[in-house]
Amino acid sequence: MAPLASTVAPPAPAAALKLAARAGRIAVSATAAMAIEAERLRAAGRDLVDFGVGEPDFPTPAHIQAAGVAALEAHFTKYTHTAGIAELKQAIVASHARDFGSSYLPAEALVTVGGKHALFNAISMLVDHGDEVIVPSPYWVSFCEQIRYAGGAPVIVPCDEAKRFALDFDALARAVTSRTKAVVLNSPCNPSGAVFSRDLFQAVLGLARQRGFWLISDECYSRFVYDGEPYSVGSEPASKERLVIAGSLSKTYAMTGWRIGFALAPEPLIRAMLNLQSHVTSNAASFAQKAAVAALTGTQQPVADMLAEYRRRREIMVAGLAAVPGVACWLPAGAFYAYPNVRRLLGRPGGPRSPMEFSTQLLHDAGVVTVPGEAFGTSEHVRFSYATSPSIIHAGLERFAAFCRTLLK
Repeated sequence: MAPLASTVAPPAPAAALKLAARAGRIAVSATAAMAIEAERLRAAGRDLVDFGVGEPDFPTPAHIQAAGVAALEAHFTKYTHTAGIAELKQAIVASHARDFGSSYLPAEALVTVGGKHALFNAISMLVDHGDEVIVPSPYWVSFCEQIRYAGGAPVIVPCDEAKRFALDFDALARAVTSRTKAVVLNSPCNPSGAVFSRDLFQAVLGLARQRGFWLISDECYSRFVYDGEPYSVGSEPASKERLVIAGSLSKTYAMTGWRIGFALAPEPLIRAMLNLQSHVTSNAASFAQKAAVAALTGTQQPVADMLAEYRRRREIMVAGLAAVPGVACWLPAGAFYAYPNVRRLLGRPGGPRSPMEFSTQLLHDAGVVTVPGEAFGTSEHVRFSYATSPSIIHAGLERFAAFCRTLLK
């Protein structure tokens, strides 16, 4: 007897993957792309010097680690309030007042999964389709991607390299239109290391009040200032109305993997950001929040020690870069990045024509990891992180100088 014919329909041909339109608005971070390629080369046995990722090489200070371990041992591993534990929110506003003279309340604070998360929450809740957000260049890689993801349009205002990447207030003011929803300022700046003046912040804040847009201040590197005192625009009188501060413990306390950041903003905006966070991540890791309390309320000596070491490394890095023919480099005023101009090394016969090609060739030929300037909105620069040991900096500079000599032949 012949078997019965199957009544099950054959599977439909696989359809082409169709992503949501918003997926096309963002691209992978160039920092991440270079890190991925570097990891591929390491897996193949290459010896690399890594100036790419901006991550402190210091261990998390011992008292912070101990607080995290104590939280684990006390089984503090359950959900917390989405906005963060009360103890941490109080520590955030108290430490910001201590460091900068601000006067925030715990209800005006939100604990986030890193500083990047604070920025994403704020931009998502403020920026709508058709809105414009002014971003000085060079800029941190994620600003424009987050703005585009929210449906907004970044409006780029170049900083003046001849003035150590200073931002001209008049140029920024000319970029403001009826569609301007926010201005994003990052000081000290990643990648340039520029530190914007108090006068500039005051002027932008005044313009924000006058024209009705928001000032978003990224304070990720706020404690790492080499000359003068650290500053936050949140210390200005009556600054809260049009201001969002995004902060992070990652760089200040060498806690990148702990993923603790925060936002300070008017309470209605904090509530809106909290609503979004409740559907995305819920709370930051419970035990990491306890460690963050120890970081903010305990001794600040490790921060001072790291800053002193970064100052020493800055001198080594910038002196080494500036000594290379064809390379020009300002001394950064903050953060832990150098941003040399390599324009005179581009476009030579057989050589790289752009920073992207320069960084790629430097990686493959010399084993030095950097991040090309296109990631930050410029076309003549390469970013070097000096958050690594002096011996590694010296070794990498030797390779870099040898690579540049081959381009000048």
